[in-house]
Amino acid sequence: MSTPNTDTPLNYLNNGHSFRSWLLTRDHKRIGLLYLASVTFFFLLGGIMAGLIRMELITPAGDFVNDETYNKLFTMHGVIMVFFFLIPAIPSVLGNFLIPIMIGAKDLAFPKLNLLSWYLYMIGGVLTLYAMVAGGLDTGWTFYTPFSTVASTSNVMSAAVGIFITGFSGILTGLNFIVTIHRMRAPGLTWFRLPLFIWSSYATSLINILGTPVVAVTILLVGVERAFKFGFFNPDLGGDPVLFQHLFWFYSHPAVYIMVLPAMGIISELVAAGCRKPVFGYSFVAFSSLSIAIVGFLVWGHHMFVAGESVYLALIFSFLSFVVAVPSAVKVFNWTATMFKGAVSWETPMLYAYGFIGLFTVGGLTGLFLSAMGLDVHVTDTYFVVAHFHYVMVGGTIMAYIGGIHYWWPKMTGRMYNEGLSKLSAGLIFVGFNLTFFPQFILGYMGMPRRYHVYPPEWQFLNVLSSAGATILAAGYILPVIYLLWSLRFGKQATDNPWGSVGLEWMTSSPPPTENFLVPPTVTWEAYDYSHKVENDVV
Repeated sequence: MSTPNTDTPLNYLNNGHSFRSWLLTRDHKRIGLLYLASVTFFFLLGGIMAGLIRMELITPAGDFVNDETYNKLFTMHGVIMVFFFLIPAIPSVLGNFLIPIMIGAKDLAFPKLNLLSWYLYMIGGVLTLYAMVAGGLDTGWTFYTPFSTVASTSNVMSAAVGIFITGFSGILTGLNFIVTIHRMRAPGLTWFRLPLFIWSSYATSLINILGTPVVAVTILLVGVERAFKFGFFNPDLGGDPVLFQHLFWFYSHPAVYIMVLPAMGIISELVAAGCRKPVFGYSFVAFSSLSIAIVGFLVWGHHMFVAGESVYLALIFSFLSFVVAVPSAVKVFNWTATMFKGAVSWETPMLYAYGFIGLFTVGGLTGLFLSAMGLDVHVTDTYFVVAHFHYVMVGGTIMAYIGGIHYWWPKMTGRMYNEGLSKLSAGLIFVGFNLTFFPQFILGYMGMPRRYHVYPPEWQFLNVLSSAGATILAAGYILPVIYLLWSLRFGKQATDNPWGSVGLEWMTSSPPPTENFLVPPTVTWEAYDYSHKVENDVV
């Protein structure tokens, strides 16, 4: 067995490791923990804004905040949650910490570039927060033109620059991951022995480096038009506002997969560990990640069925939107097939996997409604879209992210958490989420438009249900913050492999040493081979 390592996050500070050493670190594990603290801050901030939105919608009169403040609340909620939590959370936190260890490398290919990516993320976050405290942003998180270039008098420029800079953080991280996976795998770790989390991270990185420059340039053009009156999108200056939508959604629909593809990789790891057997159809699940990454770039037009798009072009986008659902369905089928006759566990990480599969399935199926032109025309810009998006992003990405944090927390910190409280929080999140967002499908079907804070009294009951669910959901999210922080000092010391899992990350100490492995590993077994005693081949 490997030698225990006592460098927990608290011990790093208590044993003379200064904050300066953290801020100048090149260790991928420390950078992952820096990202963990950063994205948790933005998640809590975005969650507070969501709570204020739900408080406003308890009553139909719009009597908690005025319309201008409400516009700023839902805009900043969307901007913070999408650009500063959902997109970076899994790649930057779990990807940074785990990818080198899972492939048997000492670090990422470009450690200095990795640290730079965190600084770019923080600089972009500070500029965006400045926009919030300096008066707010009221354009919606999509920055639709010409509103963002002409009509809005809010802090569009500082927010645009912040998102522009943050985009390069994602590009550098994606580039680092791709080079690391290609060039730094341990001897014997062939492509078809890679963990499925690596496959999904690789596909996500491809989307990041191909798609993020497009939205970065698009946001830059918004700033240039706003500052210098160039006519890119403003029709009064000879521009085309629909062009902005094409450019924005060319990135932003694949960005959905930047958020959810790593989540799918986590679920593959959790299901394999929870069932103690290989993932059914490993190669199909691996290639489905690449398929989603490729086809995801071809479906952006379904966001524009009501924007004056050609009917014939819309037909093509509608067809492709149905096609892109197939690889996701393959994953769900293979996860459930893996569970069939498996030794299925009820430990906390697996509870989050169950929750993900159920909620993501609802989100995926309702996405087919939005892919059909006839239905999409009627539910566009209603709460049906809000519910669908949150079932995929919150019910999918965040469930997987929290499940992954619970699964790898012993490896990251060397400490175990309270199992009873963790199961309680998983239950609260699942119940609270469904109570929050399922009524919104009904509200959308009834015609309640999104972004409105005044509505007819007959919709109040469903909105009260949704706000009550948000309260339960908030409790479910806050509880892990409390007991995970508590575990850092008082939690039981974790063994190297508390779940009995396979994979290189479980063959080193908890937490891992600076170089990850005391002896460089050589892989001689297949992925998720629970019949093989992996530790005998590694150390």
